Order: sequence, then structure tokens, then C-alpha cells
Amino acid sequence: MTPWTLADMPPQTGRLAVVTGANSGIGLETARALADAGARVVVAARSAARGRDAAAAIGGKAEWQALDLADLASVRAFADRLFDDGTPIDQLILNAGVMALPRRELTVDGFERQLGTNFLGHFALTARLWPLMAPGARVVPLSSIAARRGTIDFDDLMGARHYHAWAAYSQTKLAMLVFAIALAKRQQRVASIAAHPGFARTNLIANGMGRNLLRDSVIGVFGDLFSQSAAAGALPVLRAATDPTIRSGGYIGSTRLFELKGPAGPARIPKQACDPETGRRLWAAAETLTGLTFRP
Repeated sequence: MTPWTLADMPPQTGRLAVVTGANSGIGLETARALADAGARVVVAARSAARGRDAAAAIGGKAEWQALDLADLASVRAFADRLFDDGTPIDQLILNAGVMALPRRELTVDGFERQLGTNFLGHFALTARLWPLMAPGARVVPLSSIAARRGTIDFDDLMGARHYHAWAAYSQTKLAMLVFAIALAKRQQRVASIAAHPGFARTNLIANGMGRNLLRDSVIGVFGDLFSQSAAAGALPVLRAATDPTIRSGGYIGSTRLFELKGPAGPARIPKQACDPETGRRLWAAAETLTGLTFRP
């Protein structure tokens, strides 16, 4: 089968795409490709300087809007601005995140920072923007191959009793996949399709994990062999967002070398992501923590 490439992406003229974390890495490459295909793109990012620079580099109809997913007030303000604009959203790409913070940190709302940024902020954003989603639109929550080793610790979601950087990160990426599947099952108006970028070379790794001589040396030696560029990592996201043959509830990722790299295609969904009870409990917990009732 011929690999899916940007040449296979349908024209996006007249569409509005919201991409969180679009100031760098996978988000930037995703936003750039959508803009090049004709879409109006909202670069949703916390930093004004980096967000504006990214929008200028993307060109076309790209614009920066302030969004800090670690602050529910910022999520609300962002959604209010888009409602004031009134344009229906065709693609909501939930990309932004932090990875394996070496020390436990809290958001302004008191959430463990990885859970608050990677999952709860995106849950709140989707809930608030839901009335703006156009019929036939797509929500693309970004997961990771780290979701395979993840568990949802409902007894200690915030890692207050025991915090481990990678366990916390894996939990958030599993939560995004569980959310994508649950959202697909709860309604049929909007397609919910998860994606993961494989092992892509972005600043998420460098900025998230702190310094570790052994790990950094291994990545330096084997990184090019087992990883791929941010542009290649964005292809599964773009396919999930635009390929009309991909159905709601699907999961798209890199398909070679244990899904670390390679063409964008169907990814393996870990069994813990498919449990309906986990989906129900996670949804209920997210509603309680964010103070939002989300009934799509």
C-alpha cells in the first residue's frame, strides 16, 4: 500500500483549524501543513512571542491566540474569544503537552501539571468549544506510544502520594486515548480520532525530562535510527484530521519499528484504553475536577 503523504491531504480552504501547542514541534508542523492547504489556523499557545513568531512563520491565514492549558481561566477566555469570532471549527487538534517533569509541579488550579496540561486542560477546552464544532468536524486528541505502559490511577490521579515522572506522563497519554474513544462513543456529530507521532525529534523531550547523561547519550547515538523528524511525526495527526477514510474512534500513528517511526496508518490501541468503565470513570473525574458538565 502506498504511504499516506501530504499530497493525499484534501484541500482545506474555508476550514478553521485550532491547534494547541502550535508554536513548535508536532503542533507547528501540523499547523503549517493545514495552512499550506488553505485552512485558517489558530495557533493556540501560551507564549505571545513564540506564538506570534510561529504564526508569522506559518503564514497564510495563521493567527496566534493566547492559551495556557494549565490554567482553566485561560481556557475559558480562549473559548470566549472564539465564540465572539463565531466561526465554526472544523478541526480541533489537542496537541500541546509537557513530558516527564522530573519533579512534581502543580497548575494554578492545583492539578499535577502533566495531568492538568495534557489532559484536563484539553478536556475543558473541548467541552467549552463543543457548540462551535461544525457538523462533520474532527477532534484529534494526541496520545503517545507511552500510553501502552500507562494506567489510570483513580486513587491518586495527581500523584500526591507517589510521583514518578514517566508514570505520570504515560497516564496522561493513556487518558487522552481513553477520552478520544469515549468521545467517539458518546456522539456521532463530530469524529473523534486519536493520533500519536511515534518517536519524533522535538523540544518536548529536551524541555520536559531534565538532564540525564546516560539517557542523553543513548538518544544522541541512536536517536536518528529510531526516531523521525517533527514533520514526519505530524503526518499521523494530519491524516487523523483530514483523511475522509478514517472513521471516528480510530487511532492513527507511525507504523514501523514498533510504531516509533514510519508511514501514518492504524495504530495499536492498548487494551486498557478500551475498557468502558475506565472511560466512564475518567470522564466523570474530568467533569468534577474542571467543574464542567460535558454532554456531547
